[in-house]
Amino acid sequence: MDFNSLVLARQSNRSYIDRSLENDKLVRILECARMSPSACNAQPWHIIVVDNLELKNKIADATSEKVLGMNHFTKLAPLHLVIVEEAANLTSSFGSWVKRKHFPLIDIGILAEHICLAAANEGLGSCMIGWFDEIKVKKILNVPSSKRVQLIITLGYTDQKTRTKIRKPLDKIVSYNDYRFISF
Repeated sequence: MDFNSLVLARQSNRSYIDRSLENDKLVRILECARMSPSACNAQPWHIIVVDNLELKNKIADATSEKVLGMNHFTKLAPLHLVIVEEAANLTSSFGSWVKRKHFPLIDIGILAEHICLAAANEGLGSCMIGWFDEIKVKKILNVPSSKRVQLIITLGYTDQKTRTKIRKPLDKIVSYNDYRFISF
């Protein structure tokens, strides 16, 4: 699949079929994640692969919100990738301080999209989950209290058809040579 087709095919999938992920596909996805760029090559992440059914269901429960009806699909995903923020190297940390930007969050965003694009390339669905009970997730997976769990990504085979993307037109999000915001 060419890159443009891959980008069009990648979507947040909220429905999964009962089919296990092949280990070779998972390894290729994780290898793409490993090759993600990061500020000053800090690689400020740790990925916990959660494929144990009992643990995965506990993590899914920590992502679900009964009142708002959010993320109930997560139990259907056969695998969860839990992204833990690790300390950045000295150069990246100094740059974060000087520029008042937390580079590890940017780096984790890049890592996450590498994972999701790699999953789409393998014929898998994925969804990035930011709404979860971090304290519960940390307890379930023995993540030290000093660490932050920034993101959970569900992976699996999906029965969802590729949806037409609804996006703002380029002239609403891009300007040349100066900032021009066009309100809607």
